[in-house]
Amino acid sequence: MNQPLLDATEIETAPNPDNAVIWLHGLGADGNDFLPIVPELGMKRAPAIRFVFPNAPVQPVTINGGMPMRAWYDIRTANLQNQEDEQGIRDSEQLIKALIARENERGIPTEKIVLIGFSQGSAMTLHTGTRLDRKLAGMVGLSGYLPLPDLLAAERNSANQDTPIFMGHGLQDPVVVLDRAQAACKLLTKLGYSVTFKTYNMPHSVCVPEINDIADFLRKVLGH
Repeated sequence: MNQPLLDATEIETAPNPDNAVIWLHGLGADGNDFLPIVPELGMKRAPAIRFVFPNAPVQPVTINGGMPMRAWYDIRTANLQNQEDEQGIRDSEQLIKALIARENERGIPTEKIVLIGFSQGSAMTLHTGTRLDRKLAGMVGLSGYLPLPDLLAAERNSANQDTPIFMGHGLQDPVVVLDRAQAACKLLTKLGYSVTFKTYNMPHSVCVPEINDIADFLRKVLGH
């Protein structure tokens, strides 16, 4: 049975793009959250890119009193990595793989696709990208962490062993504390991944210096 496709908003920097960026939003947000960043990236001189901003499914989130909201998986404790929603994470992994497959069908090979995520979307980027059986152009994890870390060594796929990873995090992040991101970077590095890790003077958000670094990363991995 085919995996259902998430609805998504798309922006193309030029006609007939041969590159794609799939950008995963954070808990309680939606695909519109990062639309304003596209012009700030200044990618008009780069190869044509299709930015895809999918909407996560709506589901109850335990830590928010069971309130239904867009979420890639349930969050049960403020610790984030206690009582992880393994099934929810794996279900969203399949939804993201379906988005990648759709770009393949539209003529963009996986090696020309970058996965980017913020917060919970960052967790899904790192989880999915390391397990994907086709090489991505790159992965970007913003203000996030690595879910199911104890399973990564056994479940990772060699296809993305050498895929560049950029991680950015706020020094004053009260939502995903810096230690969580640093632990993710440490584990990925220990397993042989090439990770660039940068911190910024900000809370749980993005800032102009980080946006500039994301733009530089995209130009590098997409061959500009």
